[in-house]
Amino acid sequence: DLSMVKRISTGSPFEQKIGYSRAVVDRDMVYVSGTTGYDYATMTMPDDAGQQARNAIGTIGKALEDAGASLADVVRVRYYLIDMSVYDAVVAAAGEAFGTIRPAATMVLSGLTTPEMKVEIEVTARIGASKS
Repeated sequence: DLSMVKRISTGSPFEQKIGYSRAVVDRDMVYVSGTTGYDYATMTMPDDAGQQARNAIGTIGKALEDAGASLADVVRVRYYLIDMSVYDAVVAAAGEAFGTIRPAATMVLSGLTTPEMKVEIEVTARIGASKS
């Protein structure tokens, strides 16, 4: 039903504590919250920024699937990096995921909420964008 807003949760304790959804579907648009590199199966954060980016993209991909979309439907992505030392690793992971999709993208240097976080990624997708 395109008139309904759907909220998607990954079950992350942060979603409950802070009060947000991993993703919100509004008609055919999917807005995915900033996602960090936690491995939610183990609740651990890898040290490697590239692996953090891959974990984040994996979490985002799962949320998009729950919304009826996929990474191929991403039309905008924002990357938040702690500093330029993680740039190459994040770019490599981004290229693996989005190299053929080529969404509009922004990369920002930013502080993140805990010291182990090196990258945070948020996306906007349109269900069916990959087919248009």
